[in-house]
Amino acid sequence: MTYFPFTAFKRHLCAALFASVGLVSAAHAADDDLVKRGEYLAKAGDCIACHSAPQGKPFAGGLPLATPLGEIVSTNITPSRTNGIGNYTLEQFSAALRQGVRADGQHLYPAMPYTSYAKVSDDDVKALYAYFMHGVAPVDTSPPPTQLPFPFNVRLSMAAWNLLFLDHQPFQADPAKSVEWNRGAYLVQGLAHCSTCHTPRNALMAEDTSAALGGSVVGTWYAPNVSSDPASGIGSWSEEEIAAYLRTGHVVGRAQAAGPMAEAVDNSFQHLSDSDLRAMAVYLKSSPPVHHAGDRQAADTWGSAKSSLDEIRGVPLPADANQMSGPQIYDAYCASCHQAHGEGAGQGIDGPGLPSLFHNTALGHANTNNLVMVMLEGVHRQDSAPDVLMPAFGRLLSDQQIATLGNYLLKQYGNPDASVTVQQVKTLRQGGEASPLIMIARVGMAVAALIVLGIVVLLIRRR
Repeated sequence: MTYFPFTAFKRHLCAALFASVGLVSAAHAADDDLVKRGEYLAKAGDCIACHSAPQGKPFAGGLPLATPLGEIVSTNITPSRTNGIGNYTLEQFSAALRQGVRADGQHLYPAMPYTSYAKVSDDDVKALYAYFMHGVAPVDTSPPPTQLPFPFNVRLSMAAWNLLFLDHQPFQADPAKSVEWNRGAYLVQGLAHCSTCHTPRNALMAEDTSAALGGSVVGTWYAPNVSSDPASGIGSWSEEEIAAYLRTGHVVGRAQAAGPMAEAVDNSFQHLSDSDLRAMAVYLKSSPPVHHAGDRQAADTWGSAKSSLDEIRGVPLPADANQMSGPQIYDAYCASCHQAHGEGAGQGIDGPGLPSLFHNTALGHANTNNLVMVMLEGVHRQDSAPDVLMPAFGRLLSDQQIATLGNYLLKQYGNPDASVTVQQVKTLRQGGEASPLIMIARVGMAVAALIVLGIVVLLIRRR
């Protein structure tokens, strides 16, 4: 009988233990890397913007998202097993993300940009799943349910919509393009879901792919044309300027972010790598141009430094504030920051400072919603962003005063062909225009019911 020496046994046992510990450590490291990658991808997808309410916990939902059909309340996507997605399998997570179908089989509304997330690769879906299951703190709160008017409260209707407009095909790289271009296309078309806001929609609220990135109204804001067209889009921008704008939300002499775009910069784009931002810029710079009839020059090329304030010196203010002239309102509320000639102050690479009003896209687009919204609501950036001192004047100025000031700014520093109306200000102050789609859908259903009823009556008479 041969005996195994005890010292050798200990040596082999220790080696086996160390090997197993090493395997476990490697597995944990791999899991950690997957979670970190998922966190980066979640920032690229700007998930936190919609799924976190003000003063609420991250990803716990409860944010009312204004749509033309009514408010859609974002859901809890923390790994809570009672109120979140903690019980989702990878397959169920993928179906919600890329097909718009929840684990219970109910359909999501396309306010959740699953039509863009459908482009996300399987590997990136796995990383996102790892992050939301292991990198996000569970929150056991349940947001109120979404309550849209009939017939859109019937979620099954989205199944028919998906058959018409959802492309299930994941992103396919173009072998004729560079690796950088394909990376940019993957991000812009997929996780960054740029087309969700910047592409106009048809009567059924689906993206009009024939005018991809050609600009669209999003609630009360205007998501401008970001195609490569030099007059209507950003074709005159350099790739470096596009990447800088995505990273910081401003480019001196061109534009500064506000509203939903400022949120996208603060929550998402500023956290992306320089290589990914450049890749997105490369792709956007080469996107098919979409030109708007009537656009004579780029939105950031209008205007010059000039002042009308000398004309009002010594002129008494009218008793009715609504009768104040544009220069009078500008002098009272704007000139101290934007200066007498509209040149602004303190602009630089480290921050937007007080931007000039000429060569500014806020005053150069034919659609003036953003100009009105900035005057009504101001510009709000997160604490991590450069300081922006644009207060809201919605409570100080009437609809008439906002319209008067807006038209003065457009004629003085911006696109003279554009205009602001009192009704426009009133509508935007109230949350934007209502969609006719609800009435169209109800009328369509009524007509369909009458047709069915007529067929039934005809069959009965034949019998």
